[in-house]
Amino acid sequence: MTDLPDKTPQHGGDVYQLARALGMELTDLLDFSANINPLGYPPGLAAAVQAAMGEIVHYPDRRVLALRQALAAYHRLTPEQILVGNGSTELIYLAVRALAPVRGLIVTPAFSEYEHALEVARTPVDFQATAEAHNFTLHEAMEAQAGDLVFLAHPASPSGALLDPELFLTVAARLDGAGAYLLLDEAFVDFVEEASCKWHLDRFPRLMILRSFTKFFAIPGMRLGYLLAAPELRARLAEAQEPWSVNTMAQFMGRACLADMDYMSRTRILIAREREFLFHRLAALPGLAPFPSAVNYLLVKLTRPGASAALLQRRMLAHRLVIRDASNFRGLDARFFRIAVRGRQGNERLLAALEECLGG
Repeated sequence: MTDLPDKTPQHGGDVYQLARALGMELTDLLDFSANINPLGYPPGLAAAVQAAMGEIVHYPDRRVLALRQALAAYHRLTPEQILVGNGSTELIYLAVRALAPVRGLIVTPAFSEYEHALEVARTPVDFQATAEAHNFTLHEAMEAQAGDLVFLAHPASPSGALLDPELFLTVAARLDGAGAYLLLDEAFVDFVEEASCKWHLDRFPRLMILRSFTKFFAIPGMRLGYLLAAPELRARLAEAQEPWSVNTMAQFMGRACLADMDYMSRTRILIAREREFLFHRLAALPGLAPFPSAVNYLLVKLTRPGASAALLQRRMLAHRLVIRDASNFRGLDARFFRIAVRGRQGNERLLAALEECLGG
């Protein structure tokens, strides 16, 4: 096969690099490595782009007020509880920079940018591993003094499991009592909005909830995310944010996304149906053990001796399909890979290729 990158990319969706390495066009690859809504972006975004064109001769609204107001109405919060950023990743680095923690704690497996943000700030970091038996999600509260900035994903990444609501309350109360901050990453909770912990913001003044437009609304190229927090904490973070980090086009597109309730409903119905279909079909393939998920991706373990996700990834590329080798998630090994939930035609194509590759 054509030479491929020696190292697995840190993130899914690195299709530009793969397409170049394979000598293919980007459109030749069907990407299951990035967990993006298979419906594509909401249809109203084209009109939002046209509307924004009339305002790009001005600097963006530095306070992102119109989008914050729309988000406040959607979440039944106040604009003073919402900070918008150039993708949720910007807000991860901003939180570390603004809060200047003495020590960080990351519940693993986890998004690699938590660790990198702490490393950039030269902040020592510890890790609390979760177990395969618990679907790689937190099942017991950490010690109150474990770190003064704690990163925890809900739903878990990369397993997609939801955090037990009572356990969340225990963790948040324990950390708040110790004067520690909790950054709860809910980048995927849009697929199961009722599970969000946003209703507890008033109880925990050191809680930050990270949200993203990237996955659910299928606009990763725009870079748009936001953070929910108590007004005082939100104001502290805003003071440390670079000016004009959210461009005018992104602000208009964010408002258009929030206005399309039909798109949101269709997305949740599609993902629930296709996730169930994909889970059961994967479980029926010899050598695969998928983990239950509440969102638009599935973590899968290879159970045959000697099997590796890296080799399977290469074999799948021969079918022009991209899966995520999950071995570089801290706490996972070479047997794990992750796939996005797509539409039925794409999912059936994935299953057929997996069956052929595993048979070989």
